[in-house]
Amino acid sequence: MTNNTVHQIDPNTGEYTWETPAPGTPFGITSVGDELRVLCGETEEDYRIIRRLVPSEGFDTNFKLPCPQDTGSQLSFNGQQLHVSQWYNKVVVAIDHNGNVQKSYESPHGIAGQVIVDNRIYLITTEAEETNDYFLTRIDVDSDTATDIAKIPFPARSLAFDGQHFWSNHRAVDQIVCFKHPD
Repeated sequence: MTNNTVHQIDPNTGEYTWETPAPGTPFGITSVGDELRVLCGETEEDYRIIRRLVPSEGFDTNFKLPCPQDTGSQLSFNGQQLHVSQWYNKVVVAIDHNGNVQKSYESPHGIAGQVIVDNRIYLITTEAEETNDYFLTRIDVDSDTATDIAKIPFPARSLAFDGQHFWSNHRAVDQIVCFKHPD
């Protein structure tokens, strides 16, 4: 269920501590310093746009960065560039502050989640989203090599890393799932 609202959750209690309406359907989110970037589908044609969100304040109505090719679903940030995943194109693109593609990384499967850890892009991937055949795929950004490193036994969406564990979402059963970093 999509309710077009971004919620802040207390990690100790799981309770909502703040929420704000999104300017469209929020798909991907990543932190950029003390701010967030949220990838939203905002038009009838479902064009994808990246928005700036300041926690406890709301969305910046002036910040509007169109996604390359008007498509994208997940976001990550490596400290310098945003990375936008394009599920059906099976690619992650690194973009500059104007949304121009600086580099592309190919994935062996469609992309349902992403996070950057230690100069590697970790992805939740699948060939068929209606199955339970999902993978944790790692892209080494120096060699552009993509490798499936673990199987995920449920249709996962999104990916985060807390320094020790990966976190994903099993949306079909409304659960947040934690698993160890396999490397």
